[in-house]
Amino acid sequence: MKLRALAETLGGAVVGDGDIEITRISTLESAGAGDLAFLANSRYESQLAATKAAAVIVDAPRSHQLNYLIHPNPYFAFCQALKVISPAPGHRLHPGISSLTSIDPDVTLGENAHVGNFVEIASGTKIGDNCKIMTGAVIGRNCELGNNCLIYPNVTIYDDTVIGNNVSIHAGTVIGSDGFGYAQDKGTHHKVYQIGRVRIEDDVEIGANCTVDRAALGETIIGAGTKIDNLVQIAHNVKIGRGCLIVSQVGIAGSTTIGNYVVLAGQAGIVGHLNIPDRVTIAAQAGVSGTLKEGTIYAGSPQRELKEFKILEAHLSRLPEKMAELKRLKAEVEDLKKRLPES
Repeated sequence: MKLRALAETLGGAVVGDGDIEITRISTLESAGAGDLAFLANSRYESQLAATKAAAVIVDAPRSHQLNYLIHPNPYFAFCQALKVISPAPGHRLHPGISSLTSIDPDVTLGENAHVGNFVEIASGTKIGDNCKIMTGAVIGRNCELGNNCLIYPNVTIYDDTVIGNNVSIHAGTVIGSDGFGYAQDKGTHHKVYQIGRVRIEDDVEIGANCTVDRAALGETIIGAGTKIDNLVQIAHNVKIGRGCLIVSQVGIAGSTTIGNYVVLAGQAGIVGHLNIPDRVTIAAQAGVSGTLKEGTIYAGSPQRELKEFKILEAHLSRLPEKMAELKRLKAEVEDLKKRLPES
């Protein structure tokens, strides 16, 4: 694809040779002839001088004699260019049903479905158009999958799960396993049956080896456009809003409600029965156990507003110095007290 045509598709402009042919996307460091690279972080600016890329996506022309695709948001333009130049995930999976499957007779499969080897789909389940279900996936009874879903190998989807359109679920993830609920009586833990379900809305992506528990009653909900990294645990009856970003190793305890466009950074832990407002950001390894304010950044455990957290951390880093100073001052005071009778 010519650089000029790509720029028009992305809503950008060309500085340099618009007729150069772009064949793939690469980094500034590893790019060669025919490659399109991008610069979205100033720390990599020095790599422009040595790059062999055919063209570079930038927000404004640089002094280096290169071909540029100018876009106000280079990283977004890179994201869109990938969709134009590179094949979509699962592009090698053609419509068809492997003979090595177990599909109940009353399962409904939409048009152009791909069902790989050793897939099991149980009774009453409905699969939408253009879905791709890879090797070893298991889909339980009475589930619903919308159109254009991509289910990677060894995903397990329990009974009664509802999944919207354009949802991707990566390998090893479990959707709809039992929530962790027990009632204690006379020293014994008695299992609370989890009879709810999971509902995943449109345009959600869930990474590898995640767990989304079914509700005890009602629904566990993942809102439209939310993106979940690998190794995330979402407990029973959690409700996650639209457009959230949940990073690796986050744990969300039961019956917590998370608003829209919330960011939970890596290893953040959220206790149960909280209500996290819209556009909150929780920093990595934070522990959230209390009330939060909309649109605010929190860090630490227990969580504090970021400004307060930074002040506290600055004081903590000086604690050994301050303790030594306190010890010295106490010694001086004791010495002065001993001298008082003499004077």
